Formats: sequence, structure tokens, C-alpha cells
Amino acid sequence: MEPSRRPRRFRIPGRAVLDNITARLVAVVALGLGTILVARVGGAEDVGLLALLRVVPGLVGVLAACGLPGAMGYFLAGPHSADRRLWPSILVVLVAGMGLGVAAWMLLLPVIHHFLFPATSTLVMLLAGVSVGTQLPLAVVKSSLQGLDDRQGSNVVTAAEEVAFLPAFGIAYLVGLRGPLLLVVVLIVADVVVAGAGWVRLVRKVHGRGMRMTGQPDRGLARSIVTFGLLGQVGGLVNLLNLRLDFLILGSLAGPAPLGIYAVASKFAELVRLPALAVTWVSYPRIAQLGPEGSANLVRRQVPWLVGLGIGGAVVLGLAANPLLPALYGQEFLASVVPAAIIAVGLVASPAGGLASGYLLGTRRPGTNSLLQTVGLVATLGLDLLLIPTFGVVGAAVASAVAYLVTDLSALLVVRRLTSGVP
Repeated sequence: MEPSRRPRRFRIPGRAVLDNITARLVAVVALGLGTILVARVGGAEDVGLLALLRVVPGLVGVLAACGLPGAMGYFLAGPHSADRRLWPSILVVLVAGMGLGVAAWMLLLPVIHHFLFPATSTLVMLLAGVSVGTQLPLAVVKSSLQGLDDRQGSNVVTAAEEVAFLPAFGIAYLVGLRGPLLLVVVLIVADVVVAGAGWVRLVRKVHGRGMRMTGQPDRGLARSIVTFGLLGQVGGLVNLLNLRLDFLILGSLAGPAPLGIYAVASKFAELVRLPALAVTWVSYPRIAQLGPEGSANLVRRQVPWLVGLGIGGAVVLGLAANPLLPALYGQEFLASVVPAAIIAVGLVASPAGGLASGYLLGTRRPGTNSLLQTVGLVATLGLDLLLIPTFGVVGAAVASAVAYLVTDLSALLVVRRLTSGVP
């Protein structure tokens, strides 16, 4: 009688998650150092401006490309990975997105300038439009390397996009650039250098697999990429709004200085999200390769310890905020301590929520993921408008904390239902 075989147990590769967390931690440390430099040179107002310059142009570019970065993991790791028309179709979407994004920025320049960057010059706003076209290729190459299972390359790009800011800032400062012009030039230079190196590696990787980036694109395949990207981008956009809508509302209502205080608090607390981002990044293409049974098995076994990880991380960061933030950024940023602790509490479920997002994307449910992100956005918008006018920075922190919890818990409940009937 042949012995029965145990079902294969799938798990998230721990080394891959740890490597990605390390890369993200390097990026966060570099971002922190860069923020300290900006705070010491230009104060809280320049910190707030830097936060907007990082977020708004990148958002415009990803929207114009129909969420292309978010679709790369599925198409490069899933059933379309061997299609020779894939890369020509991807490049058509990328180039079109870059052109459309820059054109949209220039068309909307008066509105963006008036509401988000009222104190900056026209030259800075024009250069910010150029950064729409530099941030998008960087986002695409990073997600492409991960989709091709080049975790080392993806991790290097993840870390380098923040590390490159530091030498670029130093050189630009030494040549005499100051204020908003300094910030936007540094961001563009860092994007170009890192994206260029990443694309060189990506081309070699693609050619090494016997694929080519040149050729005739396929309209149907491009349409599938755009459709997946759009469905996923609704969630990506909503998630970004969940993360940064408070930036936009606080900046427009209170000005750059309070925004700078809040940006420091938010970035510090969001260290709790590093495991969540790493888990989504690693699990998404892996789940795309697994069947329903393997994916469900992975999720059920990994969620409990990820919840514990989130709770532990939130406690540590909440306690560390008081001594660290004023020491690093100056006494002006003592006001960041309470908001940082509040946001950290709201992120206790984020590592487990990251696995839930990876499951939904990897099983081709980007629309479901987007719908769940919308639940959090509704909470964010309502609470931001209710709390920020009265409570300012602390109100924005409470709104973000509630939105994070609502989004993560909703995703976990849905994924639990989807996997409950799978053996």
C-alpha cells in the first residue's frame, strides 16, 4: 500500500521578505537623512514641499499609464510571461503614459500651482512636470524586476531611489541651488540615475531569458494590461490617497509648516508598514504562480504571526517617537511625537493586510482589492474634513489611523471568506 502524501505546504520565502524589508529600511533611513538635511536647511516648510513633490507628480504619471507598475507583477509572473508580444505592448503603454502624464501636468499647471504649490515659481512647477516623466519609468522598472523574480535587482532599486537623493542634494547645494528649485532638481536627477541603471539591468535580464523588448505590440494584450492596471490602480490610487490625502488637505488648510510636522510623524510611524509592503511585494508574483489551494494554504498559515508582528512594531515605534524625533529633526518637531504614536496604533494590522493584498492581486482580483481600499478612503476623507479644521495635525493622524485599520481589517475579512472553502 502506497503511503499517503502530505499536501505541499507553501509559505512566503522568509529570506526574500527579510531582504526586501532590509532594502526598504535602507530607503527609509536615507529618506530620513534627506528629510533631516532639508529640515535643517529649509525648515518645516521645505519638508512639506518635498513631500508634495514626491507624491503629486508620481501620482499623475501612474494614473496616465493606467496603473502600469501595479500590473507588472501579474503579467511577468503569470500566464502571459512567455508571450513575445508582452514587452513591446508594455513599452507602448509606458511611453504613452509618460507623454500623457507630462501633457496633463502642463495643461493643469495653473490649477496645481494655485492650490498645492502657491509659493513656488513657475520654473519649479515646469520642472515638477518633467518629474512626472522621470518617476514613472522608475516605478515600472522596480516592479518589473520583482515580477521577473530578480529580487536583488528590485531591492537595489528600492533602496537606491532614496539613497541617490543624498549625494544629489549635496552636489546641488554646493553649486548654489536653494529652496524649491534645489528640491525639484535633486528629485529629477536621482530618478534619472536610478531608473537608468535599473533599465540596463532589466534589459539584460529580459534578453537573458530569450525575450526581446522590440517587436510588434499586441493590441489585445496591451488592452489586458491596461484593464488590469486600471482595476488595480483604482486601489493603488485609493491607497495612495489613504496615505497622502491628509497631506493634501492639511497642506491646503494649514500650510507647509504644519504639513512638514505631520510628514515627519507620518513617515516615522509608517516604518510599521515596511513588513506589509515587503510581504505584498514578495507574495504577489508568488501567489500568481500558485493554484487556489496553495494560495489559501499560504494565507491561512501566515496571517496570525503577521498580526503579532504589526502589534510589536507599533508598540516599539510609538514609544520611540518621543526621544527620537526632536533629537533628529530639532525641537520644532516635538509636535510630531503624538501624531506619530497615533498613526502607529492604526497600523497594527498592516503586515497581515499586506498579505491579503498580495493574495487578491495574485489571484487576479485587482477590482476587489480596489473596492476594499475605497472603504478606507471614505473613512479618510470624512474624518480628514471633520477633524483637520479643528484639530490640525493630530486630527489628520486620527483620520489616518482609523482609515488604515478599516482598510486592513476589511481586506482580511474578505480574504478569509475567499479562502475558507478551499482545502
